[in-house]
Amino acid sequence: MIRQPGVTARYTMARIAIFLGCMVVIAALVRVGLLPRGIGGSNPIWVVLLALVVSAPISFVVLRKQRDEMSFKLSGRLDRTRAKVGAKIEANRAQEDGE
Repeated sequence: MIRQPGVTARYTMARIAIFLGCMVVIAALVRVGLLPRGIGGSNPIWVVLLALVVSAPISFVVLRKQRDEMSFKLSGRLDRTRAKVGAKIEANRAQEDGE
């Protein structure tokens, strides 16, 4: 049986894929000369930083559904954890009051 990646893993892989796609396109545009090469020998750093800036808004728009799904799942997990911790605290208080 093949296990599907979790919601967070899918979202992260999609973010990385968008970033790498932007980096390839920007590197090609810099190589062709449509974008500036950066200052001195900063070409790789320039390409990475520009790819980060360009991929962030693209990810924000394109991955809205995945981000909402991930936050819904994480908030449910957080609520269950809070309930467990609250029950343990109440059990400890009851035990202390009984002593």
